[in-house]
Amino acid sequence: MRSPMNRGLGACAALAVAGGLMLVPHAATAAVEGDTTDVRIVGINDFHGRIEADPAGGVAGAASLVGAVRQFESENPNTLFVSSGDNIGASTFTSFIQQDEPTMESLALGGLDVGVVGNHEFDQGFADLTDRVQPFYQQFSTEEGYGEDLTLGANVYHKGTQDPALKEYAIREVDGARIGFIGTITSDTQTLVSPAGISELEFGDQVEAANRVAAQIEDQVDATVLLTHSGAEVSGDDAATCEEIANEQTEFGELVRSAAPEIDAILSGHTHQAYPCTIQDRPVIQTGSYGSDVSQLDLQIDTATKELVSVEASLVPLISDDELVFPIAEDIQAVVDAAVEFAAVQGNEPVGEISADILRGGEIPGDDRGVESSMGNLVADMYLWATTEYSKYGGEPADLAFMNPGGLRDDLLYASSDVGEGDGIVTYAEAAAVQPFANTITTSELTGADIEQILEEQWQPGQDRPKLHLGVSEGFSYEYIDDAEPGEHVQSITLNGEALDPEATYTVTTNSFIAAGGDGFTGFANGPARDSGLIDLEASVDYLAEHDVVDPAPLGRAVVYEEAPEPEPTEEPTPEPTEEPTPEPTQAPSEEPSPEPTEEPTQAPSEEPAPSGAPSEEPLAPTGGDVTWGLGFGAAALIAAGVVLAARTRSRRA
Repeated sequence: MRSPMNRGLGACAALAVAGGLMLVPHAATAAVEGDTTDVRIVGINDFHGRIEADPAGGVAGAASLVGAVRQFESENPNTLFVSSGDNIGASTFTSFIQQDEPTMESLALGGLDVGVVGNHEFDQGFADLTDRVQPFYQQFSTEEGYGEDLTLGANVYHKGTQDPALKEYAIREVDGARIGFIGTITSDTQTLVSPAGISELEFGDQVEAANRVAAQIEDQVDATVLLTHSGAEVSGDDAATCEEIANEQTEFGELVRSAAPEIDAILSGHTHQAYPCTIQDRPVIQTGSYGSDVSQLDLQIDTATKELVSVEASLVPLISDDELVFPIAEDIQAVVDAAVEFAAVQGNEPVGEISADILRGGEIPGDDRGVESSMGNLVADMYLWATTEYSKYGGEPADLAFMNPGGLRDDLLYASSDVGEGDGIVTYAEAAAVQPFANTITTSELTGADIEQILEEQWQPGQDRPKLHLGVSEGFSYEYIDDAEPGEHVQSITLNGEALDPEATYTVTTNSFIAAGGDGFTGFANGPARDSGLIDLEASVDYLAEHDVVDPAPLGRAVVYEEAPEPEPTEEPTPEPTEEPTPEPTQAPSEEPSPEPTEEPTQAPSEEPAPSGAPSEEPLAPTGGDVTWGLGFGAAALIAAGVVLAARTRSRRA
């Protein structure tokens, strides 16, 4: 139903501005004659329950987000509001304490039309998604299947089959134009959520699923948009960034290159990056995260022929100079206020004290999951404490603990928050924001070789995040090389100062997410995980309570390996000894007494050789090049001695 010529015109115009400023709409075609239906699509990704506004922190909040959508709708009634996944999960305490219901209510009341499921929609398992999340959304709409339309997943299958476990697509009609939305999710989801909760699911190839559904609905729609919870690992609005995304050797890069031509735009998510690109004549966009920006697609569809005439794409910021750009939606603000009030009762209670900021990795804390962090090491210390000293733990003491960086969602800051608890005081809400997933703490019996495998699995080339640096507990240390072949990164491992024995068995503590192989750490599966019955948040709060003041965990438990320098060779090699034995004396020593030593101090030895016949105080064994000279002097001395003895004999006879 789309004209190849019009597609070509759109391509030329889009390429003409690809190197320019991409935060302004990309002109796709020249003006066309005739009537068109103009459809605007407003998109978000990775909202993560950020319902409270924090403009200085880059969070517009749910009320401002919905206010922006409604302003777009006032400008163009043919506006659709969509999401590329992770609306919920990894949320702030205000939403988390009510299982993200305030977030879902805000988005549904705000008119969210279509969405793809994100990996965090599976945090509590597939049954929670189908039995709680989808029905909760559904209560805000009279349209049948609304809850399912917000959690699309064309490449999510029942295990061992090609039967979709979720709805694959949704079609929305506005002013006679029909827009198809396909949803896919990163296949890494298999490792990004607790495997126990998705044991009946498989996450297939995105390209296959997207192209299959695009062909299936081609005759039913006038334009097709792919919503994918998958994305690039770079941000930028320049041509170089877009070229890097187009060529990256990842699942998302393959999706961008191989998506069928029937797909007119790709709205992505998952990696929390911001890029407004045009790749292969097609908009490819991600908005960052937490509702700081929204994506805007403006489609023109020929009213008579139902052909797509043009598509323009841009990112629209919701915050400027730490101020909200759009007016807030009062009804949504009422939902947020109620959630804040509910959370305040439990969340503002102090639970402990810290001596300084405790931060995640990166120049901007939390920005880089591939480096060691004080927060990661501290949580590992908390886990080890929970399975060694904690009064609520009844199992065998553990030897070491690990913490995955993706499970750390906030920092602990020394400065008092807005609730006025005081500098250094940690509240329940602040502790909960660090680990919002309510995982359980587990222990496993693993060999030293298993532990080395787990450390090697931190490097994951080809994935959206090529390294995930584990937090490790006190007493555990290792040396590594970043730029090494797979399996060769880790150079040494020690536990309490002793080298880790590959054959020995150790008790290892972590959380239920990575204990089940989450984040790609399959080495944990080498030993069955035992559920300690402890919740990570509860254990962390009790750790803070039982320590007067908690210091940031030190860095340096993971050390970059440096080879010891090789010793420099000596300038002159030591000569090898000759094979000739030292000659034995030919005559017994003289019975003549040695002359009495003079009282004068001995002079410093001359560098000149002693005259023939002069006795030495202590004979020196010849070495190296001195052997020949030594033999010569020795022979001369023997001859001289013989002459003297002969003369004495003659004189006596006389």
